[in-house]
Amino acid sequence: MRDLKFLLQQKYETSRALVIGINQYKNASPLGYAVNDAHEVSEILVEELGFEKDNVIYLADQDATKSNILKSFLRFTNDDVKVDDRLIVFFAGHGHTRSGVKGEVGYLVPYDADMDDYSTFIRWDELTRNAELVRAKHILFVMDACYGGLAVHRDLRPGSSRFLRDMYQRFSRQVITAGKANEVVADAGGPLPNHSVFTGHFIEGIRGKAANEYGVITASGLMAYVYSKVANDINSEQTPHYGQFDGDGDFIISAPVNETAEDDETKDTDELITIPYVDEVRSSKTTEEKVEYTKELISSNNSKIKLHDFSIEEVRQFLSTTSEDSFATSGKFSDEELLERISSYERHSKDLSMIVACLSHWANDNQLSALTKIVSRSCDRLLESRGGLVAWVNLRWYPLLLVMYHAGISALEGKNYKSLASIFYTKLGSSEYDDSGSFFALKVASAAGDLSDVFKRIPDHERHYTPLSEYLYKLVQPELDDMLFLGKGYEDVFDEFEILFALVVADLKKQEDSYVWGPVGRFGWKNRRHGTSPFQKLRNEAAQYKNNWGPIKAGMFGGQYERFEEVAEIYKNEILANLRWF
Repeated sequence: MRDLKFLLQQKYETSRALVIGINQYKNASPLGYAVNDAHEVSEILVEELGFEKDNVIYLADQDATKSNILKSFLRFTNDDVKVDDRLIVFFAGHGHTRSGVKGEVGYLVPYDADMDDYSTFIRWDELTRNAELVRAKHILFVMDACYGGLAVHRDLRPGSSRFLRDMYQRFSRQVITAGKANEVVADAGGPLPNHSVFTGHFIEGIRGKAANEYGVITASGLMAYVYSKVANDINSEQTPHYGQFDGDGDFIISAPVNETAEDDETKDTDELITIPYVDEVRSSKTTEEKVEYTKELISSNNSKIKLHDFSIEEVRQFLSTTSEDSFATSGKFSDEELLERISSYERHSKDLSMIVACLSHWANDNQLSALTKIVSRSCDRLLESRGGLVAWVNLRWYPLLLVMYHAGISALEGKNYKSLASIFYTKLGSSEYDDSGSFFALKVASAAGDLSDVFKRIPDHERHYTPLSEYLYKLVQPELDDMLFLGKGYEDVFDEFEILFALVVADLKKQEDSYVWGPVGRFGWKNRRHGTSPFQKLRNEAAQYKNNWGPIKAGMFGGQYERFEEVAEIYKNEILANLRWF
């Protein structure tokens, strides 16, 4: 058929579709919006894109068995399907990938699949092989699922005003999937309520957002649009995969200007038709690249402005991805949701945490302003009152807790006490409850205290005296070790940071004439071990140097050793001595 270019019409004769959505699986975990996605797409095809209802096959849940899906697809191999037809296949459900000796094999998971029996799945290449029997000149597969094994290419480029006439007469087989192998596909959270991230952007694309300046929507333009939107959506951790696996034409989704196909061909109207094309998923750097870039900026005396701009851009990204739009403070509390939120917060905080860690370790006096600005701007929205479930409200501070631990441990490992002091004593803006504002250390300490019992719900942390501290100890170590190679010294630095954090908070409380308290970390249960405890070891070090001790010289505890010693003694007698763990 690919040799019949000049026998094909410059239009479609019949538009056909197979639309599948599966929420409730017989043997697999359910999905929330797959059926809704499929139903909405089927309606758009009929009501907005000119598909006849009788030519749209719709399968949902128990109807979407392996047998029914394959039978429905093979109907398009019948003689009533003509060469000038177009066919779209939409699937919303589970996908699966298995690695073979020749690469990855992608599967669709039908309603009745046995998850332990691959013979009950539908191989992707089973569809592509059968697509050879479908005479329709254009086929577009849209898969709201993640899997690998797609041998596709992307070689479409802008063309002339005769582009549509040409594409109508070229053979094509195209595909876009919601994500690549082993990625997690978001079932919600996209631009449209009650739709997946992928389908939400897909629907917006076919309704016009993927159109070029002439109002033309092609499959390649749509795929590039969805690819870019999904890959950069704050609620997405997936990367769509798209391209052509056969042919060099382009599926025309909507062409309000297709009357150009009937123009007098003796007239040359070669205006450029732009077809979107995306080579890169994300313009942003990886975490490792951002750390290296931060190092470059720190090492240059002429990069203060660049460091400021780069830092603020990262803060904006951090605020966007951790906002209440993505993490509502209302709703039911469950251990499953708690673990999911903690994991999501960690993902979205990693870049900023590592950048601040790098900055805290190496920053000079002239660069500390960038550090304090990152901290203060990151906290601004958290100072606003927020109703909702107490656990969710308190957990909003968890990303800032991560930032502080990464920064503080890095600063201590580099003996950069000025960085540490800048973090602890960053003055935050006022709130409706505190007109004078507060220090970062106090706010984070309050959140840490509120979250201690919450982290007991994490598996293997139920019996820990200090579950939050134990969790952070394990979490932070590999990330900082990659950058700073802390080795066996990590535990000592971790304890030193938590002790200084607790004592700085206790000192600030004392200056406010409040109850002297600071969060008790792992050092608490070590306080009664044989030998010198981490707490006493730090006091001994301070006593040796007094006002020449690093934290004191950096201005912590008012720059007075006596003040440090006084609050340390109070903390020992009123906090550590009264722990009921022993």
